[in-house]
Amino acid sequence: MFGLPMLSTILWLPTIGAILILLISGLNKDAQKAAASARIIALITTFVTFLISVKLVMDFDHTSAAMQFKESIPWYGNINYALGVDGISVLFVLLTTFLMPLCVIASWKSVEKRVVEYFVAFLVLETVMLGVFSATDMVFFYVLFEAGLIPMYLIIGIWGGKNRFYAAYKFFLYTLLGSLFMLIAVAYMVLKAGTSDILALQAFHFTKDAQIYLWLAFFASFAVKMPMWPVHTWLPDAHVEAPTAGSVILAGILLKMGGYGFIRFSLPMFPLASLHFQPLIFTMSVIAVIYTSLVAFRQTDIKKLIAYSSVAHMGFVTLGIFAFNGAGLQGAMFQMLSHGFIASALFLCVGVIYDRMHTREIASYGGLVNRMPIYAAVFMLFTLGNVGLPGTSGFVGEVLTMQGTFLQSRIFAIFAASGVILSAAYMLTLYRKTVFGPLVNPKLADIQDMDLREFLVFLPLIIGTVLLGFKPQLILDFTNVSVMHLVDNLQTMMK
Repeated sequence: MFGLPMLSTILWLPTIGAILILLISGLNKDAQKAAASARIIALITTFVTFLISVKLVMDFDHTSAAMQFKESIPWYGNINYALGVDGISVLFVLLTTFLMPLCVIASWKSVEKRVVEYFVAFLVLETVMLGVFSATDMVFFYVLFEAGLIPMYLIIGIWGGKNRFYAAYKFFLYTLLGSLFMLIAVAYMVLKAGTSDILALQAFHFTKDAQIYLWLAFFASFAVKMPMWPVHTWLPDAHVEAPTAGSVILAGILLKMGGYGFIRFSLPMFPLASLHFQPLIFTMSVIAVIYTSLVAFRQTDIKKLIAYSSVAHMGFVTLGIFAFNGAGLQGAMFQMLSHGFIASALFLCVGVIYDRMHTREIASYGGLVNRMPIYAAVFMLFTLGNVGLPGTSGFVGEVLTMQGTFLQSRIFAIFAASGVILSAAYMLTLYRKTVFGPLVNPKLADIQDMDLREFLVFLPLIIGTVLLGFKPQLILDFTNVSVMHLVDNLQTMMK
């Protein structure tokens, strides 16, 4: 990369774009021209960042479990600015940079107020999210993990719906409170081990009693971030009030930080505690799958229904992670990446009709296929992907996580499998009520189908969902060596 470190380039390029937007808007007295410049700069910046991340993935050696593209600069004492990616993190970097240009395009017309500030917030958020997935220093990771609260809080609180202040405060307080426990744990670990390097901390042997307390501290943060039942209640409110692109980032990236944290920290650093709490995680995950699916079925707001669906699907992720075997962990990784495509697309589908009708109530729709056949086809694909239809990426992740869970507990696997049936019930019911039937609402008589800009946003998501459904090895080959290395280490440490 022209002599520049690749990870730092990917990490800081969005922030450079944000600074450039601020400089140009400060020089431009015309608000409309400043807004147009902000859109163009944000799109170019996020697209170039995506292209560099593609280069990163192409140069990545997926036959090695080691950290690659490592960078380290002394910061303060034992704390370093340290970056690196392995098979567990590199695809999350790619997913983040992949979704950001789509968010910019999706916001092109829907965001009309404080456009400059909106895109600055998104670009800063991209830097933070990329840092979370590439940081190899514990303190640096924690700083970035918490820093993401600020731009997301602003995105919900400024550009959200009528109850945006309540949703933004709830999101901020829930996630901040959980992370305070993790801060105490991080301080203890760094002082005890004498290093903040994540790989060194993974190799450090904490006593079982210490592991239990540390595991609980990390769990308080990661469980809220995913979110797991019963600390999931902030998510539906945040999704409903967030702008469409904000919901895409929440579902596509921010929720994955909790699962990534479990895989990166909880399992390798606290293996004995992870085994000790496995029954608790399995119980909470199965409750999440069943309970939130039933709650989703009773929703009248499309966005809230999809939000509860996300909680249910994250239940499969935690089941796979704490199965402690290759199938479960591979399935959890695949499910998180697949959910990044499908859930993002579903929220974008909601955004398409909301921009036209300014309502998300299911009862306000019906018969959309008569006026919006292209939209109906796109919505159908992602509805089936969310259900886990074979041939879509959603199927692969659910099958692998249930396979991994079955190897640990048949009872939990059977209960979790009911989530597949329940997801079909609420998603197909939603699709029938909104797309099929007569055009009862007279306001729908003149509704227009998706335009070219909107379809281009969906096209990469369509390709990704179908391609990964038929060719799951595109992900599994990247994650396999790192996942199996983690599984082997877990089995060794648990003996």
